[in-house]
This record gives sequence, C-alpha cells and structure tokens, in this order.
Amino acid sequence: MQPDLFSLGDFSGLRVAGIDEAGRGPLAGPVFAAAVILDPARPIEGLDDSKKLTASRREELSMQIREQALAWSIASATVQEIDELNILQATMLAMRRACEGLSMQPDKALIDGNCLPRGLSCLTEAVIGGDALVEAISAASILAKTARDADCLILHDAYPAYAFDQHKGYGTSLHLTMLDTHGPCPAHRRSFAPVRRMLGL
Repeated sequence: MQPDLFSLGDFSGLRVAGIDEAGRGPLAGPVFAAAVILDPARPIEGLDDSKKLTASRREELSMQIREQALAWSIASATVQEIDELNILQATMLAMRRACEGLSMQPDKALIDGNCLPRGLSCLTEAVIGGDALVEAISAASILAKTARDADCLILHDAYPAYAFDQHKGYGTSLHLTMLDTHGPCPAHRRSFAPVRRMLGL
C-alpha cells in the first residue's frame, strides 16, 4: 500500500475517519458499511483493500482494528431498505449510519468511491480506489467485509438450501441454480434483476 493521505500530513491535526462498504453486488442480504478513525500512535501493519486479503488475514486485521483504532463503527441497510431506496442510496444510508455510530466525532470523512452520503456533520471527500490508498478506508473495508461474511453464515443457518456460506450471496452459477430450484427467500433483494425475473416482476 502507498502511504495514506493521513500519513502524508494532508490532514495534520484533524481527526479523520475512513468509510467503506461491502455487499453492493450480491443478490441477497443487507449492505454493510464501516467507519474507522485510526490511532497514529498505534499503527496497524498490513492494511490493504479487503479484497486483496485472505479471509483469515481479514479476520486477524479486523480484531487488531477493533483493539487499536481510536474509534470504529459498523452499520448496515436492510434488504427492505435496498429494495425501497435502490442499492446506491441504501449504501449511502449504511455509510451515514456507520459514521454517526462512531464514539467520537471526526473532523473529516474520507469515503471510498465517487459518491458521498448526505447529512454527515463533518467535512467529506470521496477517494476513488481509496481502499487501496488510504489506511483508514482499508481498515473500514476490512470491518465491513468481515461483518458481511459473518452475516452470510447467519443467512446460511436460516436458509441452508441456498448455500450462502459458499457464494456469499453473489450471483454465481450455484446461487442462480439454488434460486431456480427453490425460488427467492426473504433475504433476497427483489429489486435485483435475477431475483425480479424469478418472481416474474
């Protein structure tokens, strides 16, 4: 990872939160977001885009982030909110909830991507590819991803016929086969095309 914006001193003296999401693309389950304010005095080695890390490494770093960050928060938007608002707006809602859930108020939030959630009570900046550039965003991506993966195991326990533990809700051939065989379950996003087709909507 390149040195992050915080370590480069662009925001010297400011309390900066990194925010990222997990689960925009899957056909089922909530979308998750996390916000993290890292402690410059307690650096965490190995932070990177969660997609570039193994599951076991993500879990290790997730525990470290929770122990060493100045503040962290994980939030989500439900399947019902995704279907009512659309996935982009539901993601922005989850991000706002994550930021508002921090135990301390950030001066600025750096948000992965090119869209900004509305209504945050701090300065905001979108950072394209931020999960690989900004350590606080990397940390947020790891917390959001591990929280979503844990939720997929809960979905698997509730609906074992769909194998959520294997495909994590993504539109894989296995998942589409299970959808075709069993039809959508309550955890499926009715606003997503493959599910909508199954329902004849």
